[in-house]
Amino acid sequence: MTYRSTYQAASTAAPAIERHFARLLALAIEQGETDLAPEPPLGMIEAIIDVAFWASLRKEEGRSPKISLAYLPPLLAGQPLMFENRILLTPYVLTKLAPAVERSGIHLGVWEEEGELFVWGTTRAIPDCCFVLEVVEAGLLVIKHRRIHGFGKFINVAVIKGDEIKIIDEQSRTLPDCPDMLTSLLDFNSSTGINDTVNVLVQLAASMRAHGHGGSLLVVPADTDAWRDSIIHPITYPVTPAFDELNRLMSQDVNEQNVDLWQEEINRAVESVAGLTAVDGATIINDRLELLAFGAKIGLSSNGIPVEQMLVTEPIIGIEPVIIPPAQNGGTRHLSAAQFVFDQRDAMALVSSQDGRFTIFSWSPCDEIVHAHYVDALLL
Repeated sequence: MTYRSTYQAASTAAPAIERHFARLLALAIEQGETDLAPEPPLGMIEAIIDVAFWASLRKEEGRSPKISLAYLPPLLAGQPLMFENRILLTPYVLTKLAPAVERSGIHLGVWEEEGELFVWGTTRAIPDCCFVLEVVEAGLLVIKHRRIHGFGKFINVAVIKGDEIKIIDEQSRTLPDCPDMLTSLLDFNSSTGINDTVNVLVQLAASMRAHGHGGSLLVVPADTDAWRDSIIHPITYPVTPAFDELNRLMSQDVNEQNVDLWQEEINRAVESVAGLTAVDGATIINDRLELLAFGAKIGLSSNGIPVEQMLVTEPIIGIEPVIIPPAQNGGTRHLSAAQFVFDQRDAMALVSSQDGRFTIFSWSPCDEIVHAHYVDALLL
């Protein structure tokens, strides 16, 4: 291969990414999966990261490119849009093509021939475990892959921003008290089906982060009203009867004939609920995905005990857990979420910051402490 990487983070991150995809594909084959993507070689991974990074720093008509690159040959891409002539993969080419493919779900197909990487066209269909690199913004790249059977958010493998490299720690999902939602974000085959409640919570989290206003979503048990003891009354915007569109959609029978329409309806319902979290205060849903209220203010429960410490972890290789006072974690939104989970230990709180940071607050029975999981690297 004649291309030589000049972006140091590309050569640093590529070996860990190569090992991830080697393990991923070996496990998928062991489980009897078929129609899998090819394993990306080390040199190709490094080259794609390098080209994408330099392309991300360029601008076309004053706009930074947003691109998704998928490493696969055309014959594995369903019904792709193919260029008459393949195009050598360069930062210039990616910058020029970016406006045509910046919408969600469209990938530029990239493949290697005679040691060189070429762009052969575009595709919406990619096989399971396919190497995908997304240019999110200038200098920010995410390496990810589709989960088995293709339902739910892609699984992030690494996040690279400038000279900062975050390699996702897959083993975090095996730790005691790991919330199902975090397991779903880390495990490529954790979902039991397309209408999986946990996957909807992941989509809600991604939508909350995307709207950029910051927000809080409280997930409470459906069979009790104990959570009301931690909410200041009257609630600003109660919803009566509970808005149950997500619940109704998740109860439907889904098959190959109606799955696309069903997914569109799910996406619209998710956007509707996630949009409410931009309103000041917390949005409240139960574990049956029924919307109960938004704009709610969290207060100290009747026990009157303030939360004093919490465990903070991030599923990134090399980052150790720490115990800190909740006030060190963020502003009022984060502190109130920690207090809510401290008082309502069978509930969960999802908190998005305006700067993109995202935290899942849950109670850890093993450590008997509020556990704050930083997961923004998994939601990009």
